[in-house]
Amino acid sequence: MSAAKGAAKGFRKGLEKKIFHGILRTHIPAGMASGSPPLGTQLGQRGVNIPGFVKDFNERTKNYRPGVPLLSIVQVKPDRSYKLNIQLPPFPYYLFQAAGISRGAMQSGREIAGKITFKHLYEIALIKSQDIAYQASTMQEIVDVAMHYARQSGIAVVKDLNPEEYAKFLQDRLKIIEDQKAELQAKREAKLLRTG
Repeated sequence: MSAAKGAAKGFRKGLEKKIFHGILRTHIPAGMASGSPPLGTQLGQRGVNIPGFVKDFNERTKNYRPGVPLLSIVQVKPDRSYKLNIQLPPFPYYLFQAAGISRGAMQSGREIAGKITFKHLYEIALIKSQDIAYQASTMQEIVDVAMHYARQSGIAVVKDLNPEEYAKFLQDRLKIIEDQKAELQAKREAKLLRTG
């Protein structure tokens, strides 16, 4: 009996000593890293010094506009030190900024959330070509990826864009977004009434 208890106790100890090392990939807003969840929890599980990481990240991202989402890859070493690799913002961030919108289409392929020109698309691809993930890619491949994200977000890529017409389009789009939000809220409330 005591041998079985000893084995069970050893098994529990093995469970308690679960160590998270390796790579942590997460989007962190520039200059706004904090020790609160979810980032603090993820770093704490890996044994990283959270205040030191927050200070390091915020210092390295002070040149970015606060709140810009940055893909951060943290390689945690067994001695609890880390290597921080900060990449450029994702494609949707640049596409939404170029189109002047805050959200994409709810039904991509059926509705247009915004419009950009081919020049915008090329400039975004030019910026993303500096990113580590795209250094081995050709410019045409990066433009294709940007085009994919634009289609997925409901952003139309056009040859020419009239500013007055586009301003009117964005005003009309605000009404559509409000209607969509109201429809979603009604669906949520109906679902709560059914389950409650």
